[in-house]
Amino acid sequence: MLLGFDIGGTKCAVIIGETGNQGIVTIIAKVVLPTNLPALEMIELLFETAEVILEKHTIPKSQLSGIGIACGGPLNSKTGVILSPPNLPGWDNIPIVEMAEKRFGIKAILQNDANACVVAEWKYGAGKGLQNIIFLTFGTGMGAGLILNGRLYSGTTDAAGEVGHIRMAETGPVGFGKDGSFEGFCSGGGIAQLAKIRASVILQRGEEISYCKNLHELNQITAKTVAEAAFNGDESALEIYKTCGQYLGRGLSVIIDILNPEMIIIGGIYGRAQAIIEPWMKEMLIRETLPISARACKIVPAALGEAIGDYAALALAGMVN
Repeated sequence: MLLGFDIGGTKCAVIIGETGNQGIVTIIAKVVLPTNLPALEMIELLFETAEVILEKHTIPKSQLSGIGIACGGPLNSKTGVILSPPNLPGWDNIPIVEMAEKRFGIKAILQNDANACVVAEWKYGAGKGLQNIIFLTFGTGMGAGLILNGRLYSGTTDAAGEVGHIRMAETGPVGFGKDGSFEGFCSGGGIAQLAKIRASVILQRGEEISYCKNLHELNQITAKTVAEAAFNGDESALEIYKTCGQYLGRGLSVIIDILNPEMIIIGGIYGRAQAIIEPWMKEMLIRETLPISARACKIVPAALGEAIGDYAALALAGMVN
């Protein structure tokens, strides 16, 4: 049996899973909780919830083979300490691995969410059986998890894969604290920024757009509302996703040229908006990427879809020796 904790800025999940034939994991139970308590109180609630689930399903703690904890960084995976994630105010220097191991009597592993997701896709999803794969989050932010030569690579300070910080243009939407960054162009927040700028220009010209009726609604624009407008044929929304797709292609070309992976798996927004992103992404890849490396690399949406966070935590639990 595997126990997973998926810790996020707005919600957390406690997941129980079981490994079956051929390493396939089945989710037995899951409880989602809002992240609305101070760090230590929230962790206590997560642990209590896990104990209630185990008792409900008559699973003794002794049957657990590992605990996986996925959380936004920065963190120290070697010491098992959550440092100071920007989306988790007050979660400073939390020794969560030590706390979990004392509570449940079994070894625990902590990794950032991108690393956890790449392990999940490698073990259970699109990257199964491959040796060199990259996972891009492409959600609220843009980060990467790396499997290189059949091993998770997290870098010297657990900061490997912070591709969102790469500057793609001198000016542009802000992401990762840097204007014109990869995250700025290719994230939910970045797409919303692009849309607000474009909507402001169009509305001030006295023209109409479907995803924003007037200047007072600019702050209500999201990547989702723009995608919905694009799928309904709104030209300005399609143009925004064209820009996003082009910069995604540029960013991927850098990753492919440097790391020469077999596959890049993209989660979040890409899976939901692939049809309006992919053509422009591919056009840029053809233009920018070393051909021999481009031919060797498949680019696919996350096979685990919206459940990837659940499987990510369980995949870490499955890495416990």
